[in-house]
Amino acid sequence: MTSMNYVPKKKRNDVVFPIVNTIILILLMFVTLYPVLNTVAYSFNDGTDALRGGIGLWPRVWSLKSYTSILQDKAVYQAAWISASKTVIITVLNLFWTSMLAFTLSRKEYVLRRFITTVMVLTMYVNAGLIPNYLLISKTLRLSKTYWVYIVPTMFSCFNMIVLRTYISSLPEALVESARIDGAGDIRIFWQIIFPLCKPVLATVALFVAVGSWNSWFDTHLYLGGQKNLHSLQYLLKMKLATTQASANAAKTSADALKSTTQTTPVTIRCAITVISTVPILVVYPFLQRYFVTGMVLGSVKG
Repeated sequence: MTSMNYVPKKKRNDVVFPIVNTIILILLMFVTLYPVLNTVAYSFNDGTDALRGGIGLWPRVWSLKSYTSILQDKAVYQAAWISASKTVIITVLNLFWTSMLAFTLSRKEYVLRRFITTVMVLTMYVNAGLIPNYLLISKTLRLSKTYWVYIVPTMFSCFNMIVLRTYISSLPEALVESARIDGAGDIRIFWQIIFPLCKPVLATVALFVAVGSWNSWFDTHLYLGGQKNLHSLQYLLKMKLATTQASANAAKTSADALKSTTQTTPVTIRCAITVISTVPILVVYPFLQRYFVTGMVLGSVKG
């Protein structure tokens, strides 16, 4: 006689798995969020108190001195404008040129597509190095000390092109063939059919390009170190951190310097810089997240 309390094994697994999965995801979320929240807590904490350590998810002694010392510099706002403008321009141009070339190289009727793809992939493995790149950009193209040094070298990415080409190649060929039957040319096919279907991969590539451009500082250091009006935000904040570190080192041997730096230290300044640099990306990400979905083509071709 079968017991009334017997629960089939399959049903037990259906109950246990969601519980275990939820617990693991909660733990993973905590492990991921803790460093971020800890950085925010340090950034809002008093500098001298932060040196004691032991700060968790909440500031022990509240202070806005770290943010004030950074944001009171008018050069920060000019640098923020430079970083924001170049990030937008680079992202738009990179997507435009890269996606158009990716579409061209995805066409099987283009006889040179394999050769061009091979040559471009080789550039990913064989890099000339820093000195030839510097000579090309500064001496040959004469882009150093100009705003265009941010834009021109980053208008195209071979890796992004490969990603886009692979995605476009996976789209149903019937879409292109039906458009050609209706008399559409390559440009119209790309803009009205292929480009809208590429929104998921375009959003992903756009995020990669935007984050890379926003976080870039070495190009400023290499080509625009003496042009203060063209400094990027990341470069300026890096210099700010270096200045704070130098002041902290001097404070060890000077009572007056120690007194003047009681509310800011390299630790809190570094955390405040991290928060300031991260906020714009956190604001943009939700708008791109909804495109991180596959299967945009499902239902576009009816069998």
